[in-house]
Amino acid sequence: MNKEKRERLEKAGFKLGSVQEFLQLTNEETAYVEVKLALAKTLSEQRKKSHFTQLSLAKKIHSSQSRVAKMEAGDPSVSLDLIVHALFAMGCTPRQLGSALAGA
Repeated sequence: MNKEKRERLEKAGFKLGSVQEFLQLTNEETAYVEVKLALAKTLSEQRKKSHFTQLSLAKKIHSSQSRVAKMEAGDPSVSLDLIVHALFAMGCTPRQLGSALAGA
């Protein structure tokens, strides 16, 4: 955001800050969200690269298509365990998981 726009918003009474500040997240909570989103993104990319549909991946991990969609969206109801399980089920290696997390 450019300086002029920032000053204009602040003058209008808006307070600018980070998502972490707005949601009042601890550093640990912020790191958890970033890890989950990085793995969710990796899951979506790996699924498409491996030519899996959400339904075919769901069948492979004994789940549902809607659950896979939630996994890819980083839905709070989905555990990290399930996302990691799905990644391994598609042939993802621990090194690839590490690379995904390194970008988080």
